[in-house]
Amino acid sequence: MKSLQIIQTVSKIGKVISTIVFICCIVGFCMCIVGVVTTALGVTAVKLGGVTLQSILQNEAQMTEGTLYLSLIAGAILCAGQAVLAKFAAHYFERELRDGTPFTGDGAKELLRLGVLSICIPVAVQIASAIAEKIIARLFAGVEPPDVDPTVSLTVGALVIILALVCRYGAELAAQRATSDLESEQEQ
Repeated sequence: MKSLQIIQTVSKIGKVISTIVFICCIVGFCMCIVGVVTTALGVTAVKLGGVTLQSILQNEAQMTEGTLYLSLIAGAILCAGQAVLAKFAAHYFERELRDGTPFTGDGAKELLRLGVLSICIPVAVQIASAIAEKIIARLFAGVEPPDVDPTVSLTVGALVIILALVCRYGAELAAQRATSDLESEQEQ
């Protein structure tokens, strides 16, 4: 049963990390929205030592106003997607801790859902970022696209789906074992 204790410890750590990631993503989302609003209100109005925010962006950061907007909006989209994923991960870890084992039918279903979401959400984030890029490119000149790469999440999602299948198989074996134990007790 030492392996089960390790799994439970990993689940506790996963739950804490998922909760922290969720909170950080919510804060990141809010900060990106505040950044968009602040930029919209102060690109030409904010002056630091006679220099506007717009000139700082162009000269120092070598970033156009449109690229800044796109970066902030893509960041908000990314944070929202990852917050959803972190919340589902925390929910899975809570269930696993409550069940006491990853080998339950309902736990395997939640793990499968997490794997599918780990694939779908990054793709949706990339699509939403591309749409935002097209809209902002029509409003501003010189917009550079954000670098959003869903490859890692696709791989993680596929591995989580495989793990869900293993957990479902384990749940089926446990159910078969319980049934055969019950039948042998009834025969005696």
